[in-house]
This record gives sequence, C-alpha cells and structure tokens, in this order.
Amino acid sequence: MAEKLEVKELDQVVVRFSGDSGDGMQLAGNIFSTVSATVGNGISTFPDYPADIRAPQGSLTGVSGFQVHIGAGKVYTPGDKCDVLVAMNAAALKTQYRYAKPGATIIIDTDSFGPKDLEKAQFQTEDYLGEMNIDPDHVIQCPLTTMVKDCLADSGMDMKAMMKCRNMFALGLVCWLFDRDLNLVANFLKEKFAKKPAIAEANIKVIQAGYDYGHNTHSSTVNVYRVESKEKEPGRYMDITGNKATAYGFIAAAEKAGLRLYLGSYPITPATDVLHELSKHKSCGVITVQCEDEIAGCSSALGASFAGALGVTSTSGPGICLKSEAMNLAVIMELPLVVLDVQRGGPATGLPTKSEQTDLLQALFGRNGESPMPVMAATSPTDCFDAAYQACKIALEHMTPVVLLTDAFVANGSGAFKLPEIAKLDPINPPYVPEELKGKWTPYMRAENGTRYWAVPGREGFAHILGGLEKDSNTGAISTNPENHDLMTRLRQQKIANIQVPDLEVDGDADADLLIVGFGSTYGHLRSAMDELRQKGYKVAQTHFKYLNPLPKNTAEVLKKYKKVVVAEQNMGQLAAYLRMKVDNFVPFQFNQVKGQPFVVEELVNAFEDILKK
Repeated sequence: MAEKLEVKELDQVVVRFSGDSGDGMQLAGNIFSTVSATVGNGISTFPDYPADIRAPQGSLTGVSGFQVHIGAGKVYTPGDKCDVLVAMNAAALKTQYRYAKPGATIIIDTDSFGPKDLEKAQFQTEDYLGEMNIDPDHVIQCPLTTMVKDCLADSGMDMKAMMKCRNMFALGLVCWLFDRDLNLVANFLKEKFAKKPAIAEANIKVIQAGYDYGHNTHSSTVNVYRVESKEKEPGRYMDITGNKATAYGFIAAAEKAGLRLYLGSYPITPATDVLHELSKHKSCGVITVQCEDEIAGCSSALGASFAGALGVTSTSGPGICLKSEAMNLAVIMELPLVVLDVQRGGPATGLPTKSEQTDLLQALFGRNGESPMPVMAATSPTDCFDAAYQACKIALEHMTPVVLLTDAFVANGSGAFKLPEIAKLDPINPPYVPEELKGKWTPYMRAENGTRYWAVPGREGFAHILGGLEKDSNTGAISTNPENHDLMTRLRQQKIANIQVPDLEVDGDADADLLIVGFGSTYGHLRSAMDELRQKGYKVAQTHFKYLNPLPKNTAEVLKKYKKVVVAEQNMGQLAAYLRMKVDNFVPFQFNQVKGQPFVVEELVNAFEDILKK
C-alpha cells in the first residue's frame, strides 16, 4: 500500500497550461478553474491564444496558453508568473517558460520532444532542459502521448480521437498535484459531453490515469498542495467568463424591465461569444440576429428599440468605426441602445486575440457632430454582469445609446460568480409617456430630468415619426432653425450630464503620497500593485473609473486631493488626456503600455516606487 502523501496548504497558486492550438489547453484550464471555483477558491483566468486559425503543428507561433490563479481568498489577477507550467510540446516549453517562476514545477510530454519537435521549436541541441537552464528536478517528464494510447487501447477510438484526450491526462496530473476531487471533474465532463457519453467516459478514464501516474510515480519526490478556501459566502456559484456574464446581464436587465431582448451582431473576435451565448436563450424571450455586417447589426438593434424592445449590438473596435453612423442616429432619435465594445489590439486588424484599452476616446468622441453618449467600462469578468445590467438601465431610463467597454482580457478571462437574485437587482423604469398626454404629446416632450418620453409604436393616440434630421423641440417637425438646433444640442448634452452615477471610492491610505488611477479591466492589477506597495511601507491609495461619461461628481475632489497621481492604462494616455480636459490644473504622472497583454504587477510596483521617490 502506497504511503499517504503529505499535503501542504497554500494561500494561492498559479497554473499555466500550454500547447498547440489543437491540444485543448483552453478546455483543460477551464475545467481546472471551474473545479476550483466549485470548492470555493477565488479564481482569475487569462486565456492567451494566437490569431491563427490553425498554425503549423509544433510551431512557435501556434502555442496557446491558459493561465489560472486560484486563492484561498479573493484574487485580483491571473498572476504575473506561474507555479506550475504544463508544456505539451517543445514549442510550448520554449515560448512559455518565461512565464514560470524560478523553481516552478514543469510538466512535459516527452513524446513531443523528438528531434523534429526540437527543430521546429528552434532548439540547438537535444539537451533542451540544459539549453534553457531548467533544473530537471523540477520537471515531471512524462511519456504522456504513449500513456494515453495505452489507456485507450481497448476503447475502439481511432488515433486522432485518442490524441484529443492528451489534455485530460495533463489535467489529471495537475489535479493530483493540487489534491483535487476527480468526481467534480467527472461530473463536468458528463455534463459537457451529455450527448456523447463514450467521449465523456474516455476523457474521465484518461484523467484518472494522469492522476494515478502522478501518485504512483512521483509521490516521494513531488509535493502535493491544497488551496483551502477561507471565505465562503453562502450562495450558488459558477466559473463564468466576462462574455457570458455580459450576456447574462443583458438578459437580467430585459427581464427586470419587462422587455424583449434583441441582439443584432456581426461576428468579430473577441466579442462573438456574446452572440453565441444569447442565441441559446430563446426561452427567455431573447432574439438574436447574425447580420450581414456591422452597420446592419447596429441599425437593426436601433429598429428593435424603436419598436419597444431592449436593443443591443456587440462588436470590437473595428466594428465601432462602422457602427458610428447608426450610433449617431440613436443619439438624435433619443432611443435606448447598448453598444458593447470588447476591445482588442489595434489599429486595423492589429492583434485580434489580444487585449488593449485603446477605444476610450473613440467611444467618447468618435462620432460626427455633438454626440454625447454615456460610456462605462467593466472592471473584471464577474463585474461584466453588473456593468451590462447598469448600461441597460441607463439606456432605458434616459433614452440614450450607451457604450459598454470590456476587452479581450476580461471577456475571455473568468472568475467565481455568485448568482444574483433577480428580485434584489435595481429596478429599471423606462420613461413611458403618461396616458394623460394623449392627444397633446409630441416626440421630444421631456420628463423633469430632461429625458424624452418613450411612446412605443402601436399605442393608440401616440403615433409619431423619428429620424436623423434635426427636429423642433416643441412640434417634432423637421427644423433647420439655428436657435432650435442649439437648444436641442444642449438638451441632449444636459440629459447625459443629469445621469446619476456612483461617486469614486478610494481604497488604501487616506493620507497617501500617491494615488493610483485606472479604468476598466486593469483594476485587479492596480489593486495588487497598491497592496504590495503598502506592504513595503509606502502610503498609497487607489481609485478606479467604471463610469467615464458622465464622470462621477466627486472626480475633481478626489484627483486633486493627493500630492502625486499616476494614471495607468493600456494605451498611450487616453484617460489621462480626458481627465486633464475635465479637471482644471490636473497634471498626473502616466504609466502606459500597449503590449496586447495584461499589466505585470511587478512592473507596476517598480514604476510607482520610482514616482514615490521623485
């Protein structure tokens, strides 16, 4: 009987799965993160995959990665570097080892390190570990491919089908390494492959084989770890990606408002998953249309809003360029519309599978004429639910298009999400035209807060026409009167300014020497940098923008309170420029990167430390 292993408890750990695009690294990572969320761990994930549909097998450019950070408590980022690296082939080891901590445990498939594999990965010798200065004692060298073939020899599966199970053997090894309950993994696979039970059983068998290999072969040389959850708030949880959370937020808002949800969309990386997810929910009254182009997607959503539905359109930066004319139409017609921009690397096609924050100024100002529009930015994968819900609330209650910014990092990343109760969500009350105005109402009559009343077509006594030409504020007829156009421009601007958004909150030291400022998806990295600086003895605080137009009312008060302020963003300084425009005499320090990758906390800490010492 094997000696019982000593299980060491950790507060947090980072695991990175890597291999060819066809090796199933995203699935293996997703399963591990889901199982971790199920047992109450905090999680943050980062899928990192190439833009190639299918790069040549074993090539350096075709490596796909999935990093997951699990913690006993809340975690804010996927981690700078990993404690465990799974490298399914030589190219994965060559390109991904730089993401491993010194002394990290590395799992490799030795069957994928033959002479041709090493040549493709541009190794100069057969001593690939020595060439990369990797200590063999930290490497679990496993003939993974051979063992999968042996495990499934009597399954009746062909060789191609067997090879698709290699990722599950690696996952089994990782589950052994972190003392995970394989029953949770088995349940996940049975649900995922419910219509293909033979595939589910084959994968479960391979995972068990990987687990047993680790236990039987390395039990005396490798430590097994457990990350035990310390904070378990009662409720139902799921591991959710940002795109799925966004879709759920749209559904919840439509349900709360008592409206049908319509999504008009054209497929584009990395936003397409929102279209895919919403298309599954016809039972919730959701209508999805995959349109012929971006313009049609936005225009059809605007038509749905005119007809009395909650109109939504989803895209990425290049699609916003094309949708701008229809967005402008929504501004002048004063109809509710939510425009989801899942930002990616640009310009043009740029880096379609990577992440940036470079669409901020386009969202704020990228339209002709005076075209004010609320702009929001989600701060994490799980926050995408609330951001989508609140974007819909603003659009419906203020009769305006709203831009919701996410990006590839939060859209594809995931976190442990506590399912909300629909009854506890904020109410959504569209400004429907009162019945007593029947016979007297004109299209641009307004409520006390400046919002245009909404008359849904088909309501008797409220027939009307809207369009792209300027209208008279009193009659709703086409008007070219200079004073009327000036008035309508100011009314549209004031309506947006009247929207009440939450004040900025400041975390950290009240008497901080440095205030860290960001927006959207960088929240977790900036929060982690603040925490590390405070541990070093510095007085530091952080505030973060989720609402960008209108800005929180206390923006100037917060920003001008501190001796030094640094604005950190994944662009060349768009938020800093916008804040300088809005806040008098505000001159911040700046930290800017445009790498298509999330911030590295260590780099942030070093940069902010330099500012503190100036």
